[in-house]
Amino acid sequence: MKIKQKTIALLIILSTIMMKAQSIDNYNMWFQYLMSAKLTDKNTLTALAQYRSFDLAYDTRLFLLNAYVDHEVAPGIKPAAGFMFLVLESYNTNNSKRIRYEKRPFQQVTMENNIGRTSVSNRLRVEERFINNPDEFIVRLRYLISVKIPFSKKGEKEKLYGILKNEIRMNIVKDEPFDSNRITAGIGIKTGRNSALELAFINQLETGKTSNYGYIGFRHNFDWRKREKNNPN
Repeated sequence: MKIKQKTIALLIILSTIMMKAQSIDNYNMWFQYLMSAKLTDKNTLTALAQYRSFDLAYDTRLFLLNAYVDHEVAPGIKPAAGFMFLVLESYNTNNSKRIRYEKRPFQQVTMENNIGRTSVSNRLRVEERFINNPDEFIVRLRYLISVKIPFSKKGEKEKLYGILKNEIRMNIVKDEPFDSNRITAGIGIKTGRNSALELAFINQLETGKTSNYGYIGFRHNFDWRKREKNNPN
């Protein structure tokens, strides 16, 4: 019963966001593959590839590659550094495409904890954006809060979980400090012990513009830690 109630509540949230959000774009899609690999007991490599489109999968909006390594300095506290490369495609007022390339080093700290069986993650990221066409340099702050809600009963094998996220992004030293606010709501479906398919709705609010996305993502966890070989005495 509790699982059904959580599922119904999540669907209501999704429906409410979709009804309230007004977008000037149609059929925006967001596809993502994310892998996370344990390198040591304290270090983890995370890498992702992402593709966004204006019209289902046919009209490219953005493509990016991203990787970072974090180090757990205390339980649940993980500073990290990484790099991102992006191809940004947008429409001009005359409906012609403009392509921009971006190189983006970034630094972040993530704080993870649990409230009962619900996991909560807070992430603060600073990124230095080097963009061309025209050349532009922007320092941006991002704060993300993520909540993962298990739908299985305690002791049961996890099959479904809920996803709720909110991220606000602010520019430093710019006429318009507010960049955007992004809300995500969806579900995760476990496809294996270390993998999951995620489906979500994303609403992104910018100054004078709102964009909505259908999200399809796949995540995979690996363990690349070296195992000690047993040496005979």
